[in-house]
Amino acid sequence: MKRWTVFGLSMMSAAAIAGCAGHAIVRAAAPPVPPPMPTQLAARDSSAVQLGTALARVEQDSAADQTALDSLHERSPDTLTPPRTNVSVRGEDVRQEAENLFGADANATFDIDVTKFVGNRRVLEYLEFFQLDARDRFEIWLSRLGRYEGMIRERLRTRGLPEDLVYLTLIESGLSNTAVSRARAVGMWQFMSTTGRGYGLQIDPWVDERRDPFKATDAAVNHLQDLVQRLGSVYLAAAAYNAGAGRIERAIRRLPGVPDSVDDQTFFEIAGRRNLRRETRDYVPKLIAAALIAKQPSRYGFTDIQRLPPLVFDEVSVPDATGLDVLARLADTSVAALLELNPQFVRGITPPGRGVVVRVPRGRGAGVAERYADLPVTERITFVDHYVTYGQTLSTIAQRYKVTVTMLQAANPRLRAHALRVGQRVIVPMSGRVVPRGAWSNPPEPRVRRAWRRYSSVSAAPDSDGNTRHRVAPGETASGIAHQHGIGLTALLEANDLTMRSVIRPGDVLLIPSR
Repeated sequence: MKRWTVFGLSMMSAAAIAGCAGHAIVRAAAPPVPPPMPTQLAARDSSAVQLGTALARVEQDSAADQTALDSLHERSPDTLTPPRTNVSVRGEDVRQEAENLFGADANATFDIDVTKFVGNRRVLEYLEFFQLDARDRFEIWLSRLGRYEGMIRERLRTRGLPEDLVYLTLIESGLSNTAVSRARAVGMWQFMSTTGRGYGLQIDPWVDERRDPFKATDAAVNHLQDLVQRLGSVYLAAAAYNAGAGRIERAIRRLPGVPDSVDDQTFFEIAGRRNLRRETRDYVPKLIAAALIAKQPSRYGFTDIQRLPPLVFDEVSVPDATGLDVLARLADTSVAALLELNPQFVRGITPPGRGVVVRVPRGRGAGVAERYADLPVTERITFVDHYVTYGQTLSTIAQRYKVTVTMLQAANPRLRAHALRVGQRVIVPMSGRVVPRGAWSNPPEPRVRRAWRRYSSVSAAPDSDGNTRHRVAPGETASGIAHQHGIGLTALLEANDLTMRSVIRPGDVLLIPSR
C-alpha cells in the first residue's frame, strides 16, 4: 500500500482554532475563502445525505447480522433439532458425509483437529443450523471471507498459530466490523473495551479500532497466541477467547483427578461437566461446524457463494476533522466504499484536533492529497452529529442548527420523527458553515439492561455458570462489592457491562462472576 501526506499545511492561531471547532488547518498563505455559492451548498447537503444513507444501510446490515448471531448463541444445549426433510445434508447424513470427507486426510485439509470431533452431537446440530436457520446470513458471511481471509491467515501464520482459526470470525461476528453484541463487544473480533485497550487498540468517541479489521486482527492474533501459550491447546484457547482464561483454568481444575496434560480433548471434557456457561460450551462445536462448511461450502449446499475481493487501498494522512463523505468525493468513490475501508471512524468523520491515516481506494492516494491541500476549511465538514436529549423534537433540533426538518429527514432515512429516542444519533447537514466547537458532542454512554435488571429475589447460591447475584444496598460501591466477593473491580465491571463512570443504585442487581 502507499501512504500519501497532505503537504503545505499549517495550523491557525489558538484563537482561530477556538472559533473553528478544531478543524482549522488551512493551506499556508491561502487567500480568503469566498462565500459558498447556492449550488455548492446543495452539493454539500447532498454529501451529508449520502453519508446518512450509507450509515443507515450499515446499521441495518449489522442488525440483521446480530439477529442471526443472537440466535446462534442462544440455542439450547440440551436438545437437538429433529431431522427435517428439507435439509440438504441432515443428521446421520451429515455424520457420514463429514467422516467420508475428512476421515484419514483431515490433517492435509485442516490445521485444527476436526477429525476426532466431527461426529459430536453439538457439531452436527450447528452444521444443520448454519444450513437452515442462518442460511441467508451465513452465505453473506462466507462471501465476506474473501475480503479478509488472506490477511487474517497471513497474520496467524506469522505468529505460528493454526490458520483455520480464521473461522472464529464467522461465529464471533459474521466478519462484521460494525457488530456490537449485547455485552458491548465490538467489531469483527468482538473485543470488550478493556481487552481491546490492553492489546493496544484506540477506543474513544471518535475512533474505535476494534472496528478496524486490520488493527483488530493484529490484536486478536496476539491475544490468541497468549492464550495458546497459557493453556496449551488451541480449542482451550478458543474457549478462553470467549470466556476468559481464568474461567477455563478453573473448569480444568474441577475435573476429577489430576490430569497429566491438557489437549483439545480437554475442552470437551470440561464442556460435558457443565462448569461453563452455555455459549462457551458450544463455542468450539460452532467453530468446527463453521470450519467444515467454510472449507468446502458446496458439499453442504452452499453452491453459489460470490466471494468479495480483498480490500486494496492507499493511505492518506489527514491532519484534522474531515468528513468521510468529503474524502469520498475527493477520491471519486462512494461514501459506502470509504466507510468500508475506514469503519474505525465511528461518526463518519476524522477526529478534530489530531491527524489520522485514512484509507482510500488503490491508486487514489496522490490525487486525494493534492485535492485536500486545495480544499477550503469550510468544505471539510458537511455535517455534525447530534444526540437527542430528553424532550427534544425534530423541529427543535432543526431550529438549533438553523436547518429545515426536511433536510434532517433526508440525511436520516431511518429516522422516525414522532419516535425519537434519548441518545439517538441525528446527522445534521451544515451547508458549508464553520462548525462551532459546541456542536461536537460525545455519544451518550450505553447502558445495558442486563446490568440494571431488578429481581424480586436474589439467591446467593451460584447458578449453573458458577455466578451469583448481589443486590446493591444503600451506601455500597462497586469497589466495595468487588472486595466483599473477593474479585477484582475490573472483573465485576466487565461482567455487568459497566465502566468506572457508571452509577449503581440501591436495589440494582449485579452479576458476580465466579472466581
